[in-house]
Amino acid sequence: MDHAQLAALPKAELHLHIEGTLEPELAFTLARRNGITLPFASIEDLRSRYDYRNLQSFLDLYYALTDVLRTAEDFRDLTAAYLARAARDGVRHAEIFFDPQAHRRRGVPLAAVLEGLQAAVSASRDVSVYLIPCFLRDLGPDAAMETLGELLPFAGSFAAVGLDSAEVGYPPELFVDVFARARAEGLPAVAHAGEEGPPEYIRQALDLLRVRRVDHGVRCLDDPELVARLADEQIPLTVCPLSNVRLAVVPDLAAHPLPRMLDAGLAVTLNSDDPAYFGGYVGEVYARTAETFGLSAAEVHRLAETSVRASFLPPAARQRLLGA
Repeated sequence: MDHAQLAALPKAELHLHIEGTLEPELAFTLARRNGITLPFASIEDLRSRYDYRNLQSFLDLYYALTDVLRTAEDFRDLTAAYLARAARDGVRHAEIFFDPQAHRRRGVPLAAVLEGLQAAVSASRDVSVYLIPCFLRDLGPDAAMETLGELLPFAGSFAAVGLDSAEVGYPPELFVDVFARARAEGLPAVAHAGEEGPPEYIRQALDLLRVRRVDHGVRCLDDPELVARLADEQIPLTVCPLSNVRLAVVPDLAAHPLPRMLDAGLAVTLNSDDPAYFGGYVGEVYARTAETFGLSAAEVHRLAETSVRASFLPPAARQRLLGA
């Protein structure tokens, strides 16, 4: 399928960190707006730093750059830029992660973050949006519980809660109480698991956090029994192939386990994760994945259809998208 055909294919993006859409050009623009001096000589110098050894080395740069996000206007401009790009890639619905703790600890009020996000969402005509605040697992369960308490007055603005950031050493079991409270307040759950962490983290996310979707999940293939369960229950996996390459989860795209996941009958969706940092928005993810693995038009259609079915949209809205 060519780019035009891929762009015409209605799809949902379910694994997208809005902070990870901060392009270098916008980072410098926001830095000037807010009187911040970035520790990079130029846009080109900043781009040259996008060479990561692992998840943590990426996160170090990622969180350094979020410092330019200070006001509601900044978050509005960031989100509007992503939604315009997503629309060109055929995204009709996006479920956007954001990290309230990353901004709270910089002194940015949660109300300002939400005001900016919601302003862009309200102005979007081509892409419907649900918001999913995520807890930074490396800050621990106490900080997550405190953040949840601050989020709950705005719970009607969210589709779910999530768990992200550095995975190894921070198993889902640490956050059982946080997610139980969120569930009691009517908020379903998703969680990053099985990216760098072992299959057991996926199992904990399912059994202890009761997630509806697993973000990443590629390590499930190390556990055949878990694969069988995921396939049988059709638990969606929000897979991010370009991210997995850039963070050295796999050595290159050709080595990605996506074909094996599809052959196993897993409910796989394609997503861009942090596209400004990983070299491709979701249209590029579809195009490069299809080309690398020789996917047929029917297989690409199935991936797009799975993304819509795996969303938190009501059934009638999902059907309208699938019939588009």
